[in-house]
Parts: sequence; C-alpha cells; structure tokens
Amino acid sequence: MAGVTKEQVLEKLKGVRGPDMDGNIVDMGLVSDVFISDSKVYFSITVPAERARELDPLRAAAERVVKDIPGVKGAMVALTADKKGTSSSAPVQRPAAAPSHSHAGHSHAPAAPAQRTPTAAAKAGIPGVGAIIAVASGKGGVGKSTTSVNLALALKANGLRVGILDADIYGPSMPRLLKISGRPQQIEGRMIRPMENYGLKVMSMGFLVDEEVAMIWRGPMIQSALLQMLREVAWGDLDVLVVDMPPGTGDAQLTMAQQVPLAGAVIVSTPQDLALIDARKGLAMFRKVEVPVLGIVENMSYFIAPDTGARYDIFGHGGARKEAERIGVPFLGEVPLTIGIRETSDAGTPVVVSEPDSEITRVYRDIARKVWDQIAAQKADTSRTMPNIVFE
Repeated sequence: MAGVTKEQVLEKLKGVRGPDMDGNIVDMGLVSDVFISDSKVYFSITVPAERARELDPLRAAAERVVKDIPGVKGAMVALTADKKGTSSSAPVQRPAAAPSHSHAGHSHAPAAPAQRTPTAAAKAGIPGVGAIIAVASGKGGVGKSTTSVNLALALKANGLRVGILDADIYGPSMPRLLKISGRPQQIEGRMIRPMENYGLKVMSMGFLVDEEVAMIWRGPMIQSALLQMLREVAWGDLDVLVVDMPPGTGDAQLTMAQQVPLAGAVIVSTPQDLALIDARKGLAMFRKVEVPVLGIVENMSYFIAPDTGARYDIFGHGGARKEAERIGVPFLGEVPLTIGIRETSDAGTPVVVSEPDSEITRVYRDIARKVWDQIAAQKADTSRTMPNIVFE
C-alpha cells in the first residue's frame, strides 16, 4: 500500500471548519506546509495570537481527522500565530489601586493607592520554599505548560525537592499533564495538603473547580486565589517551586511579579517572529517589576525525522537564541518538536519521567541545570553581601 500523501491530508482537512465558520481551514489558507515522515503527519494551523487557547479545539479536530486517514500512525498539529491584526496588542491595564484580598467567596474592598513594587527581599516568602521560579510566555500555544512540568521534573531528576503551582486560573492543565485527580485535603487551620505525583507536590485550580465550570473571576478574585494557593498550601520543604503562569501579561502575572519573591522567570517562545514579539512583552514586564529573567527556552525549535534522522526547521529556527543575545539574557536551550512530547503530555506521563534516558530529557535536564546554577549564584551573592556581626 502506498504511503500517505500531502494531497490526501489536505483533502481530509477541508472537512475542518475555520475559526469563524466562513470556510474550511485549507481554503482559508490557514494550514502550513504538510510534512510526512514515517507515516506521521506534521503541520501547523495559523490563528490570531490572542485566540490561541480558544481555538485549541480546532487544532484537536484537525489532528483527529488526519489520524483517521488509513495508514497514518500519528499526527502532530501546532497552532501558530498570525501577524495580521496582532502586532499591536492592547496595553496592559494596571489597576490604580492595589485591591485587598480575602478568601474566595468573600467580598473584596479596595485598598490604598498602590505603592512602588516591593523588592524581592521585602515580599513575603513561603515558609520552607527556597526559591520560586515563574515560567511564562507572551502568548498561548507555545507549549509553556508542557515546558513547565518537564522543567519541574528535570529539576527533581537533578536532585532537588520540587513543587509546581498551576497559576492559570482559567485554563489549569496540571491535573491532566501529571495525571492527578481528586480534591486536596484540608489539614490544620486553613492549610491544605498539595496533591502529588512523580515526586512533585502540585496545586492547581483544576483540583478545586470542576473542569466544566466557566471561570469569570476578575482581578481581585484572581489575586486572592493565587495567593491562597501559594500561602495556604502545606508545601513542606522545597528547594524550588515552579509556577506555570498563564500566557500574557495580565492580573495573574502582575500579582505574582509584584507580591511574590520570585527568584526569576523563564520565558518560553517558539522560533517565530511573532512569538518573539510577544515574549518581549513578558520580558519587559518582569524587568519593570525587578524580577530577574533567567533566560529564554526555544520550544518547537526543530524536528528530527524518526525514519531518516534528517533535521527540519518547520517553524523556523534560532529566533529565540538571537533574541536572547540581542537583549542580553541567557539562552537556556532548544526543545525539539516531537510527537512523543505531545503524546506523553496528553497521557499524563511527561517525557522526563516516561523516557528518562532520551535525548529530549537530556535537553530538559540541561535547561534545569542552567536555571538552578543561576539561582544558586544569586543565593551565594546574597550571602556574601550579608554583614558579619563580630562580638568583641
């Protein structure tokens, strides 16, 4: 039987409607060049950057119809961003007042006008947690949550005690990525015990709210929920807490940056120009609130054909490295585009634990090492600047 052809794939994709139902994704010109290797199909769908999360069902539908083609062993479909209509995003709206927060379900009264952002040393930390790292992206669809969970597992594989907080209130993904179900238990006082799998301590809004519930919270409620999940969880003794941030630069990001003593931020981008433009917004935000940028990860960096070993730069390559050099922040590494990362993530068995000896796991562990080396250097600098008190 002859192999699957691009023409077959495109014909099948004509049955998938576009994002606004005006036509199919092929005729609307949203499908990239189709690449086929070892009976596995790779392509991307171009959508507006701000609609990446909303349109993930479109990606899933395209992946599903292609997998149904006889002879197809698998499909990898990514959402990529359209430059049209997305180059000028609305400015970040910063509240004029810093709202006080109470526990979910209670009222939120405005507080006095916001003061200058406190330094990391002045922000209240979390007892037992040595360092807090934010993993962020300027837009959705770049694989930030997958990067967060594999980074956390790589830090653990490197010998550290690690927790992960899913700070995406509207689209929590850690329950699925780490194959955890159920509700966390309340222990003494108002403290709750985090969930756990693969040796990671985990907290997510996905454990507290049913998946079908539509979250319509505003800024003060988001702030309150995030601070509760940070400070009213019995994290125990951790070397590092990884925070999977929602995409963009909204309320959740500002809450974390302004009120939590972040040791630094890792920015996830793809090689595309537009993704890098959005990543710059995240970089600018963290710098403005004096949070160190630990570096940039280029996700979906390149593709290695499993049958020939040939390398293909499907979405371009090297853009994040050039951007890191341009703005003077570390480049942490390149994560290749593989079906394995997607399949293990969807199955709740991230690649770092399901394929511990693979080349991809080595990449994540190397990124984790570079991140931790910077944090360790920060701590050493802090200890050196502390005054010595001598009694005579």
